[in-house]
Amino acid sequence: MEKKSIENDEISLNELIVKAKEWYVYLLSKWKIIVLAGIIGAALGLVYSIAKKPVYTATLSFALEDEKSGGGGLGSALGLASSFGLDLGGSGGGIFTSANLTELFKSRYMVEKTLLSSVNLDGQKKSLAEMYIENNNWRENWNKNPKLANILFLPDSDRKHFTRIQDSIMGIMYNNMSKSGLSVGQKDKKISIVNIDVRSNNELFAKYFCEALAKEVGQFYVETKSKKARTNMAVLERQVDSIRRELNGSITGVAVANDNTFNLNPALNIRRAPSARRQVDVQANTAILTELVKQSELAKITLRRETPLIQVIDKPILPLPKESFGKLQGIILGGFFFGFLICFFLILRKLIL
Repeated sequence: MEKKSIENDEISLNELIVKAKEWYVYLLSKWKIIVLAGIIGAALGLVYSIAKKPVYTATLSFALEDEKSGGGGLGSALGLASSFGLDLGGSGGGIFTSANLTELFKSRYMVEKTLLSSVNLDGQKKSLAEMYIENNNWRENWNKNPKLANILFLPDSDRKHFTRIQDSIMGIMYNNMSKSGLSVGQKDKKISIVNIDVRSNNELFAKYFCEALAKEVGQFYVETKSKKARTNMAVLERQVDSIRRELNGSITGVAVANDNTFNLNPALNIRRAPSARRQVDVQANTAILTELVKQSELAKITLRRETPLIQVIDKPILPLPKESFGKLQGIILGGFFFGFLICFFLILRKLIL
């Protein structure tokens, strides 16, 4: 039984070799068709390599401020102030952790706001959205349509006043950028350095968009995270100004009352009451103003502590890294692909027929 099995295996292997030789001879007889297909594929690959625009990648890296590790003596001072019931703004909350900030960069609000930001290109001020439209040659097709011919995305324009068509175009640009043009992430979870990569066929657009996105997110981050501290500081400044006016008025009132009681008969003490009340007002307002000034200065320190939120490390520098499809690569891949495809088609046709 074992000998019979070995013989069957040898027979099947011999048949496989014979079949392979038959297919080889068959394909060799069709060498003209295969070579022609390879030449056509190589030509198409060459055309593709010439027509395909190179892709530029702009990279910007930044570090996030760690609230837990920072503070030092300032944190102790703020803790001591809070123990006396002084609200100095504190931290802006944990909504802007590393992961959340990464998603903020890729949000539609921030991407569209960045597209509407202005840049100076050849001495002309235009929006990044218009650069994107020109780079993709959309304007040529729009000029044939009366509804799209007059659509413009002016720099720093208000998003609330856009028409439905403009909203749709902005949505298309955002989808294109979020799917293949924009990536944000950390190389290592242990490292709090985040990289922004912007890919585009236009080198200047990739650089400008990358820098503008970091700027827009940074401003939004500052305004949101330091909102409580900024509001608290504004309230304290108004209170300081109000108490200072009251103190100045009290000091003037004391001077007037003293003038009215100059050379007054010592027996007429009732005439000295206004001056005594003014003196009390001066002392009270002085104490209140001193405390408010302390709180105001601590609030300013707190605001300064929370303001530097994103520290840019590396910015995109021209010339940007370029990815291009080489001519030799196009010829080899095109010829190999079409040659393989025609061989598969010939084998399939022979099996069917």
